[in-house]
Amino acid sequence: MTTVTTEIEIASSFPAEKVFKVFMDFENVAPKVNPAVFKSIETLEGNGGVGTVKLFTFGEVVPFTHGKYKVDAVDESSFSYSYTFFEGDNLMGILHSITQHVKVIPSGEGSIYKHTIIYNCKGDEKPPEEALKAEKEVYEQTYKAFEAYAIANPDLY
Repeated sequence: MTTVTTEIEIASSFPAEKVFKVFMDFENVAPKVNPAVFKSIETLEGNGGVGTVKLFTFGEVVPFTHGKYKVDAVDESSFSYSYTFFEGDNLMGILHSITQHVKVIPSGEGSIYKHTIIYNCKGDEKPPEEALKAEKEVYEQTYKAFEAYAIANPDLY
């Protein structure tokens, strides 16, 4: 089994606690700030903690329609969250799963948002470079939209 890893790192002027709170509200915020990518995110099982299963329905600019993921780990004290897509056309027929690790690291007055995406391939075939680049850009744009949303709605976070 082959794996491909993509790393995203974004410096923020927001404190880690605030960035993590906004991220933990992903299912509500993402469809508001980036509806072309995230049409909806629905909890199918669980209460948001480990084992929770969610369904992403992607918007019109994404070449996929849906993906199911399971929450693998949540550690609010270290601002980390991990989840794995295990079903859906976002696996492109060549992936067993896509594991994602998010960690927000305090840095001075602000923080650093780190997002690692691990594509677990069924065989030797890997996702196309264009798809990897496009997904990385989507997450970077979404993060920036989350910051703008937090600025516009300071009472929520």
